[in-house]
Amino acid sequence: MSGFGLAGPPPAPQVAGWDHLRTGKVRDLYTNSSGEILLVASDRISAFDWVLPTTIPDKGAILTQLSLFWFELLEDIIPNHIITDDVPAQVADRAVIVEPLKMFEIECVARGYLTGSGLVEYKESGAVCGNTLPAGLIDGSKLATPIFTPATKAEIGDHDINIDFNQAAAIVGAEHAQSLRDYTLKLYTEAAEFAESRGIILADTKFEFGLDSDGEILLGDEALTPDSSRFWDATHKGASFDKQFVRDYLTTSGWDRKSPPPELPAEIVEKTAERYHHAYFTLTGSKF
Repeated sequence: MSGFGLAGPPPAPQVAGWDHLRTGKVRDLYTNSSGEILLVASDRISAFDWVLPTTIPDKGAILTQLSLFWFELLEDIIPNHIITDDVPAQVADRAVIVEPLKMFEIECVARGYLTGSGLVEYKESGAVCGNTLPAGLIDGSKLATPIFTPATKAEIGDHDINIDFNQAAAIVGAEHAQSLRDYTLKLYTEAAEFAESRGIILADTKFEFGLDSDGEILLGDEALTPDSSRFWDATHKGASFDKQFVRDYLTTSGWDRKSPPPELPAEIVEKTAERYHHAYFTLTGSKF
């Protein structure tokens, strides 16, 4: 059974001049005669390795525009895969044309705070992905320094698995693993400082990198969105502006996480959309 449920992935819309490549949890990918990639973010939302049957209005456009904001802000650290945001009108605002990359087969995660799967691992071993941490930390504890906690890339419907640096090096090579760790921590540190200046704590985030045709490492996929990050309100403890709100609802809904997930109630959809809009406005200073 796939993470899309019994019906499988939704059919990707046709886009003139572009051939559909594949459908992911949130994005649809297309290619053209030049080999460029059209990366279209849908309004789909995933949780617990499932794509939910309910969409979140404006989500795809917010993910795309916020990623563009971060790509530009952080391009002094590493170049990215963006060619242009001049896309067909049919997918305006929610799509970009990007350079095809040979993606590294690991998720590059940086954590500045202890929560989520990192907290679970810490409780079991006192460490997260090989990073030994002090005793006595609790959910939400700020770490003395950010840590690199890579994970495997899972197929849709499967779980990403946290791994240590040596395991990451075995997958991508020692030299590339070192570069990916350095880029991940530099990006996280600069982004976290910026976010904090806007009243948001960047608890953790995931990056994806790939090699271009010249063998140079580029930042790809999305960057620092509510889908790939934990954004916490710096002034109101416990408030978040990411999809944790949906996870929390599903945890109390009675869903077993083994069968296809339920539809989200209208109130949950509305409040989730508000969180995505708030994150965009707070970080960029512009209303979507």
